[in-house]
Amino acid sequence: MQYMRSVPPAGEPLDLIDLKFVPAWVKEDWSAPRNAEWEEEQEPWPRGGERRGDHPPPHPRREQRNRDRRDRRSREEHRMPDRRDGKRSRDFPARGEAPAPPLSPPLDVYFIPQAAAFENVAAQIKSGTVAYSVYALARLFLQKPERYHVRVKTKDARSLFRLGESNAVSTNRIALEDSAFRLMREKFYETKVTLNDPIKGDFSSVARERTTGALLGPTNHHSYQPKLRRLYEQHFSRRMSFLDFQRQIENVGDPALVEQWKEEARKVTTFVTRQEETAQTFNTEAEAERHFREKYLPALITETPKAEIDGVTSRRLPDRGIARLIENAWSAEVRSPSTMMQELAGRFRGSGLQIFRHRKGILFVSPIRLKPIDESVVSDSVRQILETLKASPRINRKELAEKLIAPETESAEAEKTKLFLASDLHWMIREGHVIEFNDGSLDLPRAKLPKKEASEGAQNLPPETAAGTTETPTTERAIEPNVKESTAVLAEQPVLADEAPSSIPVTPSEVEAARSETTS
Repeated sequence: MQYMRSVPPAGEPLDLIDLKFVPAWVKEDWSAPRNAEWEEEQEPWPRGGERRGDHPPPHPRREQRNRDRRDRRSREEHRMPDRRDGKRSRDFPARGEAPAPPLSPPLDVYFIPQAAAFENVAAQIKSGTVAYSVYALARLFLQKPERYHVRVKTKDARSLFRLGESNAVSTNRIALEDSAFRLMREKFYETKVTLNDPIKGDFSSVARERTTGALLGPTNHHSYQPKLRRLYEQHFSRRMSFLDFQRQIENVGDPALVEQWKEEARKVTTFVTRQEETAQTFNTEAEAERHFREKYLPALITETPKAEIDGVTSRRLPDRGIARLIENAWSAEVRSPSTMMQELAGRFRGSGLQIFRHRKGILFVSPIRLKPIDESVVSDSVRQILETLKASPRINRKELAEKLIAPETESAEAEKTKLFLASDLHWMIREGHVIEFNDGSLDLPRAKLPKKEASEGAQNLPPETAAGTTETPTTERAIEPNVKESTAVLAEQPVLADEAPSSIPVTPSEVEAARSETTS
């Protein structure tokens, strides 16, 4: 099985994740819609086909005539022949009825972490002693397309078509072939631009497309028709018919625009082959594309049942059906990142980190293996810490010190007691007797049931849930911080959690509990 991977261009910084969390409301832009980043990076297309201020308002009589003409055309298009029995024919849609949406391609979509970003996160977790929510980390990876990859897999016997080693995939071979030259042109051809002599002749007007402002030249010039067709194929063919596109062309008599077109028309673009011993030069893009289809295209199109696409390319796929499917899957994954969590949990285990469940069955990752302590063999100071955490779980270091140090204690004695407290707490966290979460809150690990009770409880659980109750021991890895750092609250981000890896299944109630934990 071959996957397509992408490497950032040389000199481009890699987007790495910083686990120094801040409150979510600080980072989130509430003014933008959730899917705003999926919108195409191009100018919006006004409804009327033109921008405000381009033309003065039409004359009232002319506007009324245009409105009547549109209404008459609409009535003719929606006129439906009647059968002899007086019923409408089912071969024609009812007036105002929207066409059926296109069917989504039969593909399964999975989201996985980008390798370099994952290694960066795993290294940060290993460098400390705190536990992180796998749910929060999954959401963190899904925030930016540079941090994840997308795997697509066909559901039936049909295959995906892939263009060479690029990330361009499609379920339609013809559509992929049509966009192949535009996607692979830089690899096979060198584009050279030269200036010809200035265009001679007097031209009083020039054609312009209203929405983009592209200048096409005078309608009687030999370059007008090729430019018109090229602009339609590149930007408008999926939005409207060619006749509707022609209605957006206007003639402007501005001398400055005529001179601007003359200057642009001086540029001559040629295409020179890169991968041939004897370089060939083509004067037009059509000639270069014809050569590309004959020489290179047959060997570039391959079939595959699976493909892996980097997140950035997945948002600019030429196949609109797959792009829309990935967008919808991304929106659902952000709400409940089960696929990403399964990948993260498996990779964290492979990196030597510990995956464990805590309150409400929420999933966390930590560099330390948790071990409940026997209170009968500990000192009084340690026992006080344990009893305080039992009575007040999820408190932070400062609150713990306030509960254990009497207010009337002298300042010097209080500072000395605080240092001893920090030392004991640091030892308990390092040994896995106390959990410190990334928001600075403290809690005790869940006590393990005796083997007999645990086996009896597992028998009462569903098979898929009982299969995930075991934990695989791994090597404890942690770097000991100094005492002063251990007394400070590390961050203010709420602990987020949701689902679990493939070896620990997740129930809907756990997902809802994690989501409520996120918003609290």
